[in-house]
Amino acid sequence: MYGAILGDIIGSPYEFMRGKEKIAFPLLTWRSRFTDDTVMTVAVAEALSRAADEGLLEDETAVKNLLVDEMKKWGRQFPDAGYGGRFFGWLMSDNREPYNSFGNGSAMRVSPAGWISDDLDEVRKIARWTAEVTHNHIEGIKGAESTAAAICLARNGHDKAFIKDYITREFGYDLERTCDEIRPGYSFNETCQGSVPESIICFLEGGSYEETVRLAVSLGGDTDTMACIAGSIAEAYWGLPEDLKDECLKRTPDSMKTTAEGFFRRFAG
Repeated sequence: MYGAILGDIIGSPYEFMRGKEKIAFPLLTWRSRFTDDTVMTVAVAEALSRAADEGLLEDETAVKNLLVDEMKKWGRQFPDAGYGGRFFGWLMSDNREPYNSFGNGSAMRVSPAGWISDDLDEVRKIARWTAEVTHNHIEGIKGAESTAAAICLARNGHDKAFIKDYITREFGYDLERTCDEIRPGYSFNETCQGSVPESIICFLEGGSYEETVRLAVSLGGDTDTMACIAGSIAEAYWGLPEDLKDECLKRTPDSMKTTAEGFFRRFAG
């Protein structure tokens, strides 16, 4: 999940740009900061850690209640992180019901689910639950499940061809395009169906964590979220260079670091 957080930080200064940066942009600048992607990733990590501690990971209702609790807690602690309008309204209200979103928020926050188990079916189930608490539209669920599945497959040693075939077969995404083909006509798209396949393509085309994130940012649009999604898969496949992990930790509050490090030690250490 550090790869997701760092991708968010790297992509944050370039949001809404339309392929202007290409791939040779400054990786980290004074403007590089965490956004709502990081806040919600940490919230999911804490909820799943609590569920594991309490022996509740098989209890759908309990896990979903913990997810809602942690999302609202963390979101209210960092209210200016750049949430979408509908999600922010949900976050600040007493409402605990989902609102049928198919936005890519379900995919940006799901990376902890990809590390929760080596059982792909279990990972997909947990990923689905993390989506359904808000993003219970079929596309919102698909975005979360596909991202978590790619993470699980990548960290368990499957090659890119296997991952591509699995995601295409199971989720119906078109992964045959290249970044050069996507870039000229691509613009800001915050839906799962309009950003998750493109983020996975960046991973498939990239040759390292850094190149994957650079490709995601180079497409333009919702760059922090796409780099977050692509980076979460790339970390599972290649790992994260220690210097980049250090930069990630420098830019996150201590409370987030504590949660992230605890989750990492338990599920990925």
